[in-house]
Amino acid sequence: MSSSPTAFKVHRNLIESLAPVLLEIFHSQASVEAILEKTFKAHRKWGSRDRKFFAEQVYDLIRWWRKLWFLLDAEPSFAVTQIIRLWGTLSLVKDLPLPVWEELQNLNLSPEKKKIAESDRSLRESVPLWFDQLGDSEWNEKWPAILQSLNQPAPVDLRVNQLLAKPEQVKKQLVSEGIETERIENCPFGLSLKTRKNVRSSKAFLSGLFEIQDRASQLVAPFLEVESGQTVIDACAGAGGKSLHLAALMNNRGRILSCDIHAFKLKETKIRAQRNGARIIDTFLIQKSEDLTKLAATADRLLLDVPCSGSGVLRRKPMDKWRLNPENLQQVQALQSRILEDYSSLVKPGGLMVYSTCSFLKLENELQIEKFLSGKSGVWKLEDQIRINPNQEMGDGFFAARLKRLS
Repeated sequence: MSSSPTAFKVHRNLIESLAPVLLEIFHSQASVEAILEKTFKAHRKWGSRDRKFFAEQVYDLIRWWRKLWFLLDAEPSFAVTQIIRLWGTLSLVKDLPLPVWEELQNLNLSPEKKKIAESDRSLRESVPLWFDQLGDSEWNEKWPAILQSLNQPAPVDLRVNQLLAKPEQVKKQLVSEGIETERIENCPFGLSLKTRKNVRSSKAFLSGLFEIQDRASQLVAPFLEVESGQTVIDACAGAGGKSLHLAALMNNRGRILSCDIHAFKLKETKIRAQRNGARIIDTFLIQKSEDLTKLAATADRLLLDVPCSGSGVLRRKPMDKWRLNPENLQQVQALQSRILEDYSSLVKPGGLMVYSTCSFLKLENELQIEKFLSGKSGVWKLEDQIRINPNQEMGDGFFAARLKRLS
């Protein structure tokens, strides 16, 4: 945890507001970002420093949730008094002074508790015990570094839209808007923010000159080896981030069919495509298995960026480690297998398919590919695969495998 001192005066109403916000976060499936956005709209008198401070406290409390309750020696609770004390514990861990509030009187860190928390890895890194055991079983001596990286701050990376601009042009325009970036090594259209800022309101973003996309994620679309004029299906397109990248790589020539089972995500894809000047993207809502039959053997290239545990992006989405459990991990594995089996039929003989996840777990990656290829000799072959673990300083954890359909 960072321990930088702050001269920022802590307003009690901000800390009291943590309790209902955390309650909503832990008892809903809504994203932390969406709940924070709603909170800020309800507290329009909060200044930018207040909002920034409040968001940081929310993320820190979520990130260190298990460890902090252990150090406080209390069961998790969303009562205002207890959340104030939990926040006080977080402040003590960061070596920050506590306000003189009644709830924080006599609050201290027990040396015995601190010693236990430091010696127990799952407590020290504040993850569920089962998750620590699973990671250890998969990665052995590499696991401590991977686990520790999940609590490090993530950079904000941008992908320049090569349909409309070049990296140096965008870099200069952002400087004129008070936003400094630097080029990302081995990422030809990547820029990274030097200081975290809201770039969505910048003229460059609103003009479609870039998208916010992690540097590791920017490797997926090129891995599919698309060419201008091809028919490409992005079968789990979501809000279309990788479809946009594919359109740029294809120089707006050919056709991209962005598919998803959620209409609201495809609506967002259309909005983003228009902003990006990506004219070759069509959307297709998949509602039943017959919808796939219409697309059988039509794709030169198929991208399967499948639903996953999200283990590779836990530093960005720390709440997911408390939502994830062994049961829903098994469910997502079963879904991944079904998608691979069902959607692979969309590829033409001679075409390529990329299976990707934002997970570092082998059971969602290499083992899924092995299972899919079993019994498919002469039909599919593995061409290449890449993986980046979140401790490699190459961005989020992710995996991609490229397969060729032979017949």
